[in-house]
Amino acid sequence: MKHIQPKVFENSFTCPHCGVLSKQRWSRTSWDLEGVYPMAEQNQLRVGHCDHCNENSVWIMNKMYYPENGSAPFPNPDLPERVKKLYVEAASISSKSPRGAAALLRLGVQILCAELGEEGKNINTDIKELVKKGLPQIVQKSLDVVRVTGNDAVHPGQIDTDDIDVVNQLFKLTNVIAEYMISLPNEVSGIYDALPSEKKKGIEDRDK
Repeated sequence: MKHIQPKVFENSFTCPHCGVLSKQRWSRTSWDLEGVYPMAEQNQLRVGHCDHCNENSVWIMNKMYYPENGSAPFPNPDLPERVKKLYVEAASISSKSPRGAAALLRLGVQILCAELGEEGKNINTDIKELVKKGLPQIVQKSLDVVRVTGNDAVHPGQIDTDDIDVVNQLFKLTNVIAEYMISLPNEVSGIYDALPSEKKKGIEDRDK
């Protein structure tokens, strides 16, 4: 299902708790909680309530501060544990420090390249080698977007890595990379392995 990024006062989005696209009900109040109408426009504290899981998200003005995974989509479950750990850490700080999240995602992609059989020392070289091995163009582009944006997060650049919308795209692309390079190959391999032995032998003989 497509991930709909959470935004304050939206009628529905993908819940950061349960991951379901669900209706959100809103309330807002002031810091002192006294003498202010609950839905007054100027109130800084906003709370969204998910109709599906009954959990709340807490916002200060337009930034989500709870839950900690913020507006990032859930990580692809097939991501290697080291990469998934960085992904979750990046998600936990994305609303407070988009720049820091971008840098962590770049590091995660570098580690992912190593998990895919490359050296893991120079991400640009690793992508080049993966392309030589037949890396699909959509994955190459996704890798390079995360690489370039992550570089700009730690070095002066032209990409606004303080923009949460820019960084949220990096989470999506990290999942795209995992889908094409890990999830789909695993799924196809499982289906292929279930074929009768004589059918697989016929295929292998054909390809010799």
